Amino acid sequence: MKLILRILLSALAVVILAKILPGISVDTYTTAIIVAIVLSILNFIVKPILVILTLPITILTLGLFLLIINAIIILLADNLISGFDVSNIWWALLFSLLLSFLQSILYSLLKEDKNN
Repeated sequence: MKLILRILLSALAVVILAKILPGISVDTYTTAIIVAIVLSILNFIVKPILVILTLPITILTLGLFLLIINAIIILLADNLISGFDVSNIWWALLFSLLLSFLQSILYSLLKEDKNN
């Protein structure tokens, strides 16, 4: 149940950011749920591989290259999902930063509701 709530909150964050950012578009709410699922799968499977492969440059840039890896994951999701469109890597970078921030806020609200 917690996984389903997290995916729905991530989909909500994707919809909110698609409304705010002009370089991001999501066709339907179903597409937003698919984006949330695909992003979680990519973050679970592909991201660790990319982090290991780019470890020297990540160390050299003091971890800032991880932001680029997050943007690459967003662009990869863009290529996999037809109703999700990201204009370029800069929008993907901004989207990944704001998505992480918005998800942390929404997840913290979920934790507060559970404690009461």
